[in-house]
Amino acid sequence: MNALVLNEPSRPPRSASDPDPEVPAKARRRRFTAKYKLGILEEAERCSEPGEIGVLLRREGLYSSHLSKWREQREAGALAALTPKKRGRKPQPVDPQAQRVAELEREIARLRDQLEKAQTIIDVQKKLSLLLASLQEERS
Repeated sequence: MNALVLNEPSRPPRSASDPDPEVPAKARRRRFTAKYKLGILEEAERCSEPGEIGVLLRREGLYSSHLSKWREQREAGALAALTPKKRGRKPQPVDPQAQRVAELEREIARLRDQLEKAQTIIDVQKKLSLLLASLQEERS
């Protein structure tokens, strides 16, 4: 029986200057400043030879869709359109009347709780008074 032994190619030791080949645990979304976007668009517009834009995109780690989107944004509103938009839910406008209603409802709930505690204390005091009165009658 012949056993086939596969030799793994030996890897040279990594130097400190080599980038880490491991993928990060959680990917981070890239954010581009308006200044960077405009700079890339200007550089892309200066490209005249075939393939120059591809070289630019590879060098910067971008996609052609980035250029398309940034051009649309620039046409829609120049530099203001290129600033990154905040993601997530938009904050609700604060209505002072609704805020006051919520505050009053919290106060009502607090006062009801205090009233319930006070009524419990009064009931205990009544029972204690009746108990003490009945004990006093038994002694006399």
